[in-house]
Amino acid sequence: MLDSLITSKTRLKLLIKFFVSSTNKGYLRGIAEEFNESTNSIRKELNQLSDAGYLIKSQENNKIYYRANVEHPLFQSLQNLVRTFLGIDQAIDHVLERTGDVDQVALLGDYANGVDSGVIEILITGKDIDSAYLLQVSGKTEKLLGKKIKIYLEKPKEVNGQIILYQKEN
Repeated sequence: MLDSLITSKTRLKLLIKFFVSSTNKGYLRGIAEEFNESTNSIRKELNQLSDAGYLIKSQENNKIYYRANVEHPLFQSLQNLVRTFLGIDQAIDHVLERTGDVDQVALLGDYANGVDSGVIEILITGKDIDSAYLLQVSGKTEKLLGKKIKIYLEKPKEVNGQIILYQKEN
């Protein structure tokens, strides 16, 4: 859906990186290495997104970092669009419906870092979690989204990024 509206693959990757979570940030060379693309193509897209007000620049230790402008009037809409594109909203809704007493749902790995790798990693913690139901619903959701879903009930030893998508209120 989103990839047919935004034909620049570089711009799509940048939108995913910065709008899946408002805490994500990056600098030119780091993003170029992460995306395995030239700095020129990344610079062009970063400049256009910054000029339009979607991204904010800040300097830290001789590097210019970019992050989403949460004050932009379209921030929430763009974030919802990116999350819907990734299928995160649907996955959370399915999990919370019948899984058990869920304390927290967190997005891990590539998607937490804004990279659309095709594998959605989700950590679900709580009491009396119905793992059989999770396997069933993840299979259905994989077919619906066309992406692989890995569900963890305990935090893996190595986590490359984490975004909390749901936190139970006390």
